Amino acid sequence: MKTTEKDSLYDELEHQSLTNLLLYINKEDQKVASAVAGQLEAIELLVEEVLIRMRRGGRLFYIGAGTSGRLGVLDASECPPTFGVSHDRVIGIIAGGDGAIRKAVEFAEDSTTLAWEDLCSYDINELDSVIGIAASGTTPYVVSGLKSCRENNILTGSITCNINSAIAQVAQFPIEIVVGPEFVTGSTRMKAGTAQKLVLNMISTSLMIKLGRIKGNKMVDMQLSNNKLVNRGARMVASQTGLAPNEAEKYLLEHGSVRAAVNAFNNG
Repeated sequence: MKTTEKDSLYDELEHQSLTNLLLYINKEDQKVASAVAGQLEAIELLVEEVLIRMRRGGRLFYIGAGTSGRLGVLDASECPPTFGVSHDRVIGIIAGGDGAIRKAVEFAEDSTTLAWEDLCSYDINELDSVIGIAASGTTPYVVSGLKSCRENNILTGSITCNINSAIAQVAQFPIEIVVGPEFVTGSTRMKAGTAQKLVLNMISTSLMIKLGRIKGNKMVDMQLSNNKLVNRGARMVASQTGLAPNEAEKYLLEHGSVRAAVNAFNNG
């Protein structure tokens, strides 16, 4: 039986006190980071290969269904505002289309042709990389998508929470984060989802750092999409230029990013 489908270590949950429910969930969650730590080498191998292609102009795609697909879309959608990259650099695709982000699309994950069709709509090519995300490791949408990628010489990676799954056998660079049975049996939105989110954070953040989208430890290319981010950016500009806060904000808004504002000041 798949680890993700095994019975919870806890039973009669409906009879547990609220205190115990929270305590037990937290106890299980603490296992996730250790499981991820055991896969750092596999994560690094994948990131190295993706980085080579992205430096040559390639894109990173995530494909998944259900919770896994939503997590991929989430990570991809946060790259432009965080790192200032275009929306076509990291792309999340979920089985059933964007409508499936909010509402499950029946049987979309069972298709063995739809993933490749979705990827082809982006004119995918050999410079691109595709990471399949599936807690079970058996989702047909993801497995078939990675198979088609391999057949077309496209780099493939995977993130799953079971050992020796179909997705890991297809992907060139599999990542297997085994977090054990879920607190609610089979509810992979819990520990498995947390593990996938942690790995996605590591992949996209390390890629963007190596692609030069961070300076020091600051998001110097972040989009100025709200007052909080404008204030944060102004503080960065002020600290790097010595400008007064109001002048730093003017510089920032005039030039559109922390990096551009600081460069303009230094070159002025």
